[in-house]
Amino acid sequence: MLKKVLVAAALGLTVMAGRAEAPRYVFYYIGDGMGMGPVMAAQTYYRTVLGSEQPLTMLQLPVEGWCQTWSASSTTTDSAAAGTAIATGSKTRNGMLGMDADTTAVTSIATTLHEQGWGVGLVTSVAADDATPGAYYAHVANRAMHRDIDMQFAASGFEFLGGAGLYGLNGDHHGEIAEAFVTNGVQLLCGPESVDLMDSRRVCLLNTEKGHVWNLGYTVDSIQDRLDLVQLTTLCLGQLEKYTPERFFMMVEGGNIDHALHGNDGGAAVMEIINFDKALDVAMEFYRQHPDETLIVVTADHDTGGLAMGNNTVKYSSHFDYLQHQRKSKEVFSEECKAMLRDRRVYTWDDMRAKLEADFGLFNAIPVSEAEEQKLKDMFVSTFEKRNSEDQKTLYASFDAFSVAVLHLVNEKAGYGFTSTSHTGNVVPLFAVGVGADRFKGLNNNNEITPTVLDIINGK
Repeated sequence: MLKKVLVAAALGLTVMAGRAEAPRYVFYYIGDGMGMGPVMAAQTYYRTVLGSEQPLTMLQLPVEGWCQTWSASSTTTDSAAAGTAIATGSKTRNGMLGMDADTTAVTSIATTLHEQGWGVGLVTSVAADDATPGAYYAHVANRAMHRDIDMQFAASGFEFLGGAGLYGLNGDHHGEIAEAFVTNGVQLLCGPESVDLMDSRRVCLLNTEKGHVWNLGYTVDSIQDRLDLVQLTTLCLGQLEKYTPERFFMMVEGGNIDHALHGNDGGAAVMEIINFDKALDVAMEFYRQHPDETLIVVTADHDTGGLAMGNNTVKYSSHFDYLQHQRKSKEVFSEECKAMLRDRRVYTWDDMRAKLEADFGLFNAIPVSEAEEQKLKDMFVSTFEKRNSEDQKTLYASFDAFSVAVLHLVNEKAGYGFTSTSHTGNVVPLFAVGVGADRFKGLNNNNEITPTVLDIINGK
């Protein structure tokens, strides 16, 4: 505890307990799927492999708590219900966005504050009309109603929306949505090259049109010429400081954390959490300049994958250093394997073995036994020669069976274990700093966050 206090003091972090001031700047940071297991996996990599003498920024915040995530329809929530609970303070059924369990529209903290003159900016590393960002401006009975979600953002008046893309723009309603953006004064921009064109109070900044709509790409893949979460967060903050410098609300989502965990890709998830933490540094730098006026809350909408450090293979001898040799996410590796399957060229096991060495460090940096290699070879034959293996389908991707086997081995060797390719009902961490942050100590429920923040703002 003493070390925690000393670190907090060195960084100028205060809880602001008992102070009468109300925050004028509020930041929500949502690590989608970021349960405590993934956080500690990232922290362990940060400490043991990257050699950091300080913990992740989120772990240095002076207030620590827990958050329950169950929805109105299940002990295991989906992102729409969890996003709604965090954004509005109302529990709802899985799949519903911005509505309570009786399909009555509920108001988000972003809308409430915007109506009081605050600026609002929303940033995510996934689609900007996906569940978590959508919970702050949309009211739909089903999170897949992307046309309605996009039209409601256009009418929201919010100053900034940033992410990978918009599902709605890829559908039949592209023209209608684009027209609504123009009518409501939203400047729609795509790609890092368009950043210099930002000159409107309302901006929707998306990734390059060549990228996926559903995410910006994984940090581990080192994709060039794309927007990333840190850059989007910085641009969003700059937009709010320019147009609404007196008061603003920001939500930043690390959505790719969830995507990686759905795929049981431990290495990619760790890199996404570290990247999310770097995006948190953007808000922390602002906080240091405005410590008496700022509140930052960091949490997750739910846990995904049930990741734990330790498994029956390594027992007490994990090797997180193996992850530094991973050069491809499971998603990109699977896409490449499927391209190979479509190719007329005949690929041999030696071809694939060389690829596994280059992409994951298997056989050189990561030792592979004869039995383990034989198991991979058998799956290679089944997938690439006999073509009788089944894909693994998760919420956001479909992986060929060989890629599943490869990533399972990498996880196993490093020392990760997963219970699911879906969400779990585990509690998630909650960290906070700033005005009123002490109100989040202990056990919270996700529908208590926004009412508590509004009470803090209103001096209650």
